[in-house]
Amino acid sequence: MQESTVTIKGQTTLPRQVREALGLKAGDRIRYLLLDDGEVRILKPRAVSSLSGALHRDGQPAVSLEDMEAAIAQGAGDDR
Repeated sequence: MQESTVTIKGQTTLPRQVREALGLKAGDRIRYLLLDDGEVRILKPRAVSSLSGALHRDGQPAVSLEDMEAAIAQGAGDDR
């Protein structure tokens, strides 16, 4: 378990092992995720471009935006 001290100004230094685990370098930003159980997670924000291909499945054909819009329009017209 890693620890650091909070200064009177509310600042702290992330331990080296934490910085390395997150791949942080000087000037990087970090994000704090506050959980309901009182825990806090420290995350390195990712660029939106890093999500490209995240939903790709081998053997699944690519679908165009026009095809998606047509499927949505068809589903909206279905009686439920």
